[in-house]
This record gives sequence, structure tokens and C-alpha cells, in this order.
Amino acid sequence: MHVRPRRNRSRAALRRLVRETRLSADDLVLPLFVQEGERLHTPIASLPGHARLSIDLLVETAREAEEAGLSGLALFPALPEAEKDSRGSASLKPDGLLQRAVRALKDAVPEMLIITDVALDPYSSDGHDGVLIGDRIDNDETLPLLAAMAVSQAEAGADVVAPSDMMDGRVRAIREALDAAGFSDVAIGSYCVKYASAFYGPFRDALESAPRAGDKRTYQMDPANVREALRELALDEAEGADWVMVKPGLVYADVIRLVREHTALPVAAYHVSGEYAMLRAAAERGWLDYERCLLESLLALKRAGADVIFSYGALDAARLLRAGATP
Repeated sequence: MHVRPRRNRSRAALRRLVRETRLSADDLVLPLFVQEGERLHTPIASLPGHARLSIDLLVETAREAEEAGLSGLALFPALPEAEKDSRGSASLKPDGLLQRAVRALKDAVPEMLIITDVALDPYSSDGHDGVLIGDRIDNDETLPLLAAMAVSQAEAGADVVAPSDMMDGRVRAIREALDAAGFSDVAIGSYCVKYASAFYGPFRDALESAPRAGDKRTYQMDPANVREALRELALDEAEGADWVMVKPGLVYADVIRLVREHTALPVAAYHVSGEYAMLRAAAERGWLDYERCLLESLLALKRAGADVIFSYGALDAARLLRAGATP
């Protein structure tokens, strides 16, 4: 008798039948950057295929995403420097850029899940996720600002608020504030395990949000640590997170698997800007096939245990999947 595993790979139909992991547009969330203005499309050089969009063009892209079958959009506001201050005050304006964008999207694509980022860095003149006092980020001074930001986003119509700041205790502060304001149905998608990664560069270019001094190592996780992820997970679960995220994705697939094995909550992974940009840059040089490598990358995140995948290639992937492509 000859054992031949390749028999199960001999035909496309058989490969489909025994496939262990399946990637769907339902799994994907598309991050988008919004800016002030009308009919404005400002390309992001380090993030090919993406641009800062004015709200009218954002709505057009959202309709394309809905048509392609995507489940959700994650919004990030690109504010003029003049609107930023040390406490991120612009984040609380009822008619602020993000709030207007959320309302426009809920009017245009009401069934699309709208996910908003909760952190100070897009609004901060310091470029940090929390309040900078002297040369340190003040955790407890930041919490009420994050809670108020989340309530403002919920008032605008956000379905999920997603704290990405990595302040200790912020999930509890946000949950209590949302419930007190009557938004008990708004979910918290916590950036639970977020590393101080070098792969965020293009994202910071998009928002012009890099720290003006220092770095984020005192509040984002050390890339060398994995057991610590379980501590962050336990805290966010206890504080009321509805789902948890590991960020970045591909280079932390081991962490995604560990988190998946230790929680019953949905697990998200962020295929971050640097991971996506590498694919695009290599493809532009003819070194790899962007479409196949994109799908393979997203499938790897799903295989590692992610239920939800944020990716700058989400719209491309959804269209490819609809056309019947496989990694």
C-alpha cells in the first residue's frame, strides 16, 4: 500500500472539498482615511492604492466595498495640523471630521459596519495615543478623554468603537461611559494585543501622526513578548471587550493562535500598512504576484485563528474572491 496525500490535491474540486480554511469577504474590514474638502483624493505614497479621501469620495468607496461584499469599514481621520492639540480636543466635536464621516456613511450604506478608532494620536499635536505630560504618557489622565471620544463616535452612529491606544483600564472606562450615555448596544473592538512595531510607518504617513518626540514603547507591547498577551487578553475580557485584536498580523501569527486558544471572543487581526505595502512594492518590481500573495497572506491570518481581518487589501481581496480566485 502506498500512502499518497497528493491524491487529495489531484483536482480542483477535490481540493475545494477538503480545504481546511476558507477565506471570505465576510471576514474582511477595509481601513479608510478621511480628510476635509470636496472631491479630494490625496494619494499616500507609502501606501499604494490608498488615499486620503474627502467625505463624498469616502461614500463612493464605501458603496464599492458594500457591492464587493465587505462586512465593515474602519475609519481614521487625517486632520490639519492646526486642529491638533495636546489633548486631542478635536476628537470631541459633534461636527468633527470623523463624526460627519460616520453620519454620511450610515446614511449611504446603513448595513455596513462602521468601526471607529479610539486613540489620541490622529488629533494630538504630540503624535501620541495618550496625554503627554513632561516626557511620559499619563495613563489615567487619558482615560476620560478616550471615554468621551467613544461616546461622541457612538452619538454619530458608530457600530463598533475600537480603542487602539493601549492605555491600561481604557476598555472599562469606555464601556461605563457608553452604557451611561445609553449606548449599551455599541460594541468595543479592543486592540487588545498591540505591539510597538516597525510595520506601522505608512499608516503614520497617512495621518501624519508619528510621535513628535520619543516612541510608543512605554505603552505598546514589546515585540519580544508573547505570554504577556494573555495578561492583556484577560484584562480586556474582564473589562467588557466584545472582541479582541492582535496587531500587527502576519509577523505575529503565533500570537493570534495563542489568543485564539485562550478566548471565546471573536479575534481580529490587523494586516497592517507595512505588511500590505511590502506586497505592493515587491509586485511593482515584478518580484511577486500581488493578487495571489495578498490572498495567501489573508488566508494565513485566518488559518492562525483570526475571525476578522483588517486589511488595506480588503477590497482587492473581496473582488478576487467574488471572481473565484484562490491563494
